[in-house]
Amino acid sequence: MSFFQMVTFPANSYIIVEGKKDANNFYIIREGKVRVTRETAVVGEDPNQVLGPGDFFGVVAAMSQHPQIESATSLTNVSLISVSYDQFGTLIQKSTAVAMNIIRFFSMKLRQFDTTITRLSFRNAVEEDPNELFKIGEYYFQQQNTSHATFAYQSYLKHLPNGQFVPQAKLRLQTINQPFQSAPIDYTKFNRNYKDNEMIFCEHEPGKELFILQSGKVKISKIVNQNEVMLAVLQAGDIFGEMAILDNKPRSASAVAAGDVELLAINKANFEGMVKAQPQLATRLITLLSERIWIAYKQLANLLLKDPQGRIVDTLMTLAEKNRIKVAPKQAYNFEIGTKDLLKMVGLTDPKDELIISDIMKNNKFIRMDMGKIVCSDMAELEKLVQFYHKKANMENKLKKLK
Repeated sequence: MSFFQMVTFPANSYIIVEGKKDANNFYIIREGKVRVTRETAVVGEDPNQVLGPGDFFGVVAAMSQHPQIESATSLTNVSLISVSYDQFGTLIQKSTAVAMNIIRFFSMKLRQFDTTITRLSFRNAVEEDPNELFKIGEYYFQQQNTSHATFAYQSYLKHLPNGQFVPQAKLRLQTINQPFQSAPIDYTKFNRNYKDNEMIFCEHEPGKELFILQSGKVKISKIVNQNEVMLAVLQAGDIFGEMAILDNKPRSASAVAAGDVELLAINKANFEGMVKAQPQLATRLITLLSERIWIAYKQLANLLLKDPQGRIVDTLMTLAEKNRIKVAPKQAYNFEIGTKDLLKMVGLTDPKDELIISDIMKNNKFIRMDMGKIVCSDMAELEKLVQFYHKKANMENKLKKLK
């Protein structure tokens, strides 16, 4: 590790501060103890996490090049290894174990965030469970989507040959004139091709591979309250399905080809070797996970704001930060979305909710409409407004705990 810079901090020093911009480095602890805290609590996460030698912090902000989402304070005198975001490939070559540790930790953290967000926004979403595959098949069967129903029923029979719904799944497959088993996949081959609307993997299905999209588009969706919710449309170069192979959990969403698709498949057996042989792959994966964790944390912090005006302006700020827009006085930005799209992002669906945006614009002249799109004429003022709502929410939470 001599290639990297060693830094020391005395006890009770702030090493990183939540919200700070231009975070280029992350840290691996050599000696001492560090406390990591967040302004927004995450379910299942220790709010006052204490880290020791071998642990790391600040990776999300450094690798995503977004503002910090945690604060770190030294509890003792500490000695740290400082790694800049552009040195991650070197870190992998010097210590694959450290890189793998970060990747596994990130996948667990992202699933933790996603679970919390799903509970807060989709209250009737189901935890990943292979038993649910039959119900997924039933959903698609009722929708007359026989190809996706076939995939789910066949996957159910494959993974739960003695499952409760085996007779019903077989009967359904006979009804739609499909075999009980899907065509076998050659897991020794890296390249995979899929036709339009072909299912790549199904929500709740145990996963063996992550995929790199070489060409075409892939839709990621989830069934919530008997509705298919579109989560993302992926483009060439995107990585997906990494959660299943990193933490051995079933798929948290379904992936379907949108047009002809070519994929590169990487399985558990060859993943670590590929990370070592191709440091750029692990760097891309860490960058992707960092971006996702950053967005998930911002989503979570937004969901915990009680004031709808606060949630709306916070969403605008996150959109600007995602697009790496400079935050400065008189810095203007066109969000390229209308009021309906913004309300949908916040989960407000009542037509009357448009009045909330009208109120925001009336009281904050730097936010306005231009040709049907939302425009901010002063990003520094928007940032101040968002900070006001977060401080207000934190104060309310503290008062609630005192009662």
